[in-house]
Amino acid sequence: MAGSKQLARREAGSRRSGVLEVLRVSFKLGLTSFGGPAAHLGYFYEEYVRKRKWIDERSYADLVALCQFLPGPASSQVGIGIGVIRAGVLGGIAAWLGFTLPSLIALTLFALLIKGFDISGAGWIHGLKMVAVAIVAQAVWGMGQKLAPDRTRASIAVVTAGITLIWQSVASQVLLIAAAGVLGFWLYRSAPHPHAPSLHVSVSRRAAAGCLALFFALLIGLPILRQVTQLEWVAVSDSFYRTGSLVFGGGHVVLPLLEREAVPTGWVDKQDFLAGYGAAQAVPGPLFTFAGYVGAVWGGVFGAALATAAIFLPAFLLVLGALPFWNSLRSSPKAQGAMTGINAAVVGILLAALYQPLWTTSILAPLDFAFASVLFVMLAFWKAPPWIVVAAGALGGALLW
Repeated sequence: MAGSKQLARREAGSRRSGVLEVLRVSFKLGLTSFGGPAAHLGYFYEEYVRKRKWIDERSYADLVALCQFLPGPASSQVGIGIGVIRAGVLGGIAAWLGFTLPSLIALTLFALLIKGFDISGAGWIHGLKMVAVAIVAQAVWGMGQKLAPDRTRASIAVVTAGITLIWQSVASQVLLIAAAGVLGFWLYRSAPHPHAPSLHVSVSRRAAAGCLALFFALLIGLPILRQVTQLEWVAVSDSFYRTGSLVFGGGHVVLPLLEREAVPTGWVDKQDFLAGYGAAQAVPGPLFTFAGYVGAVWGGVFGAALATAAIFLPAFLLVLGALPFWNSLRSSPKAQGAMTGINAAVVGILLAALYQPLWTTSILAPLDFAFASVLFVMLAFWKAPPWIVVAAGALGGALLW
């Protein structure tokens, strides 16, 4: 009896330790991950896959592919998934909290204290854009070597990148991944595949089904509750939850959608919305925390917390609902063939993001290219920690621009 109690205490302590570790690592990423969703995936790849080995390279690519299929903030969903795999549901919450809090606090303070102060043109901001280019370039290079090493998969990646850039719509990425999955199934369904590492997901299928049911119940029920109650906080919850449920394409897409929800209702005026838009580009972490800025303008700290919880809740429910089924499906040989094509497409989508919006908005002159190249060499060949590269990018930007 005493032995079982000691074992239970050790297991509980181990879980707490794992959750705190996830919180610490994700908080560091939340402080240093500049550059938007594509750059975030690069930071995650460096920290979670290469450095800490919390998830293997192939499973990381599979998880990225899954989250590209789901609506919501893809990079945050990848972080939540890794947290769940590492330390259970509490680990997923810790991963989200750590990655989200720095930018949420910064944007809330901006809304409350320094509204109208424009920092988007600062030199150190431009230097951080160079960091994002270097981070994503390294991720494309590393993932391409593993996931698109032959001419067929490299061709899938390049064609996917080209179509993504030419056909920029909400549905393009989802349709391209689906097409790559069909092509991968057709080409690789009979090919020998290495065993897909089994990941421990501490969410049962019943609980996962409950999360999916709750996702749809809120999506349908909140608009009805909004009409019945006429309460403003219910209206805010409905608008932000619906935005988080239906947006594909990451943070840059959510900003105009929030404008359509928040400006006509009077929760924030056009000028304040644009000021916050500029500030959101200058903070690390997920762009979805811009919801916290809008909520803070509307209702202070309570509004920031409500809007942030509402816009991220769909991401939680979808990841928890999909992970157990995804983990079982990916072990099927036929599914592995489809994932072979999908993973190549993910490399292509990341390659497209390297060009647009990162390269086109960051590399504007020869000095930009030279500085970004130095940062890439620091990261890829000198193996400098990402936070050192971030600091070097900000300092170099302040001195050079």
